[in-house]
Amino acid sequence: MSRAPRAPGSTGRAIEQAVGKALDPLATALRKATQGSPAAPATATPAAPGKPGLKVSPLAVPFPTIPGVGGVEMTTARAGFYKHERDDLVVFRFARGTSCAGVFTRHKVGSAPVDWCRRQLDSAGGGQDVRALVVNAGCANAFTGKAGADAARRTASEVAKRFGCRQRDVMLASTGVIGVLLDDRKIASRLGEIEHKLDADTPPSEQWAAAGRGIMTTDTFPKGSFAECKIDGYTVRIAGIAKGSGMIAPDMATMLAFIVTDADIHPTVLRALLGLHVRTTFNSVTVDGDTSTNDTCLLFATGTSGAPRIGRVGDRRLKEFSAALDKVMLDLAHQLVRDGEGASKFVRITVEGAASPASARKLAKSIADSPLVKTAIAGEDANWGRIVMAVGKTEEPVDRDHLAIRFGPHQAAVDGAIAPTYDEAKMSAYMKRDEIDIAVDVGMGRASATVWTCDLTKGYVEINGDYRS
Repeated sequence: MSRAPRAPGSTGRAIEQAVGKALDPLATALRKATQGSPAAPATATPAAPGKPGLKVSPLAVPFPTIPGVGGVEMTTARAGFYKHERDDLVVFRFARGTSCAGVFTRHKVGSAPVDWCRRQLDSAGGGQDVRALVVNAGCANAFTGKAGADAARRTASEVAKRFGCRQRDVMLASTGVIGVLLDDRKIASRLGEIEHKLDADTPPSEQWAAAGRGIMTTDTFPKGSFAECKIDGYTVRIAGIAKGSGMIAPDMATMLAFIVTDADIHPTVLRALLGLHVRTTFNSVTVDGDTSTNDTCLLFATGTSGAPRIGRVGDRRLKEFSAALDKVMLDLAHQLVRDGEGASKFVRITVEGAASPASARKLAKSIADSPLVKTAIAGEDANWGRIVMAVGKTEEPVDRDHLAIRFGPHQAAVDGAIAPTYDEAKMSAYMKRDEIDIAVDVGMGRASATVWTCDLTKGYVEINGDYRS
């Protein structure tokens, strides 16, 4: 979903247009680099799962070693939103003056935490001195009306008292079952323990790994990413975690993603950067075509690196930082797909020759979201007829007589018919891979788009059929 972060009136659109123009050469080069083959799968060390009994995804990647990012500490606790033993509460504490920007779901039944964050960040001076982030797993606090909004407000109030800041300087996020009211007393009762842990000398790498585990629901492995870059000669760091496994077809960002940098960047610039990169990262992945009520992506800049403050969208010193931010966001987005509920294949779908970028994107999403395409991939069947179906049903401009389809290096169809070189044995062998590339040329123009997805297996049905148990 290609949407700019929330900003009053036409200001947000103007900002995004300005940053897009200023960084367009970077964005183009970066897309070419990042749309290559996905990172090779690695054997992940099994971590405490979000839900007992789930097997770690065969596409899992290890959680990276993330060094300290100045101006932020984080810790976890068990608030008891889950019946089984696990940490389900994560709290970040930020240095004074930390900037923040966010993008949120466009779902018509947004959660109380989404409403809270959007309201604080959209207010006058919003995002200029954010001091905390509180995340709970196990209860979405969505579709809970005024009672849910009051629970969110009380949570922010209690944390603000502890950290010596205003309620508006506390960001909130929740994930879990929709329609269940958040018991904020469970969070309040753990704040003393949280403060003690935040003041402890826990290595940053352990803090980030614990936070990644703490926000999991049906995730089977924690998701993290890290990058370094330069701003005016100063080294700055960017680190992030994300969660998501099902109900992934983001309409702004992803289920939950939290990114922190020690760069010094004004909230207006942070919003513009998110607007530039969300479209081709978090909004270009899909697991099941369903959008969450709680989708949230928050970006924090603590300003502790020593690098000069960036207060203008078109500042050329942002080029390297923008590239590094995009890298972190795309890495996290790919990990969401790798942990798709029941997934066994990581799939990249590229549509070329479209009449416009919007058309290319719609066509690619249609293929990626098709249950028939996804089940064929699960069955290791290169059923290109299902791709033709998914392309044609969109009503987007398509030249049937010039339609071409490839699975990896193997041509399945060309000029609107089966390829003369089609080899079923080679195609079947290719479909046994863990990572599949599908390319479709619709013969209408020069626009292209890439979407990442996974297959649809019996595991998805089993996990979701047992979700509330």
